[in-house]
Amino acid sequence: MKEPYAPLIINNKEYRSRLLVGTGKYKDLVETRDAIEASGADIVTVAIRRTNIGQNKDEPNILEVISPDKYTILPNTAGCYTAEDAVRTLRLARELLNGHSLVKLEVLGDPDTLYPNVGETIKAAEMLVKEGFDVMAYTSDDPIAAKELEMIGCSAVMPLASLIGSGMGIINPWNLGIIIENANVPIIVDAGVGTASDAAIAMELGCAGVLTNTAIAKAKNPVLMAMAMREAVHAGYMAHSAGRMEKQIYTASPSSPELGNIASNN
Repeated sequence: MKEPYAPLIINNKEYRSRLLVGTGKYKDLVETRDAIEASGADIVTVAIRRTNIGQNKDEPNILEVISPDKYTILPNTAGCYTAEDAVRTLRLARELLNGHSLVKLEVLGDPDTLYPNVGETIKAAEMLVKEGFDVMAYTSDDPIAAKELEMIGCSAVMPLASLIGSGMGIINPWNLGIIIENANVPIIVDAGVGTASDAAIAMELGCAGVLTNTAIAKAKNPVLMAMAMREAVHAGYMAHSAGRMEKQIYTASPSSPELGNIASNN
């Protein structure tokens, strides 16, 4: 029997893995490389304002361990608080990556919660799409905002599960369900995933993928957690494809037959 695991498709390009991973918060580049390899991810996101991909000639370049020949590098705008800063950052990323157009947009509202500034995100998305970028947009779990980003022309919408780095998991599955139900682009949960079960739940809800960084990088064993995330995303996708049984209280349908057993023959 063929396993029902279809590739993730973004802008008509297929990716084998539905797990996307970040590169921040690891203890060194070796651990970064090992964890990302263990995750099986094809798409790896890099914070342009915090990570050297060639803009700082005298510093270690993360592309030396995360090769663009092996991975799709997804530059992101972590640390940006205005649309203008985000757009400027991604223009630099496109230049450094030889015209690469697939980007992750995030415009933050404040430095404490790192909650997205949806208004600035929408403004930046409009500018970037007009400039030919393929935008994957981080946003809140607001279904209206998610749909607006899709209508602007974003290639994927990435609602949070909970606050960035919180590890709280999915705190509003109902909103995510509404977003997924009404979407015509991939919905990828981004932020708040704390462990493998959170990733599986996101996929069981019908998400197209999961992006996580802190949950892997800050685990006691990042490489092992990366492997767990890989398997959880895979299992959650298959569970959603299979269709779970209906939840019931006090079902009168036993899993084993009542006739033909020892007690029924007395």
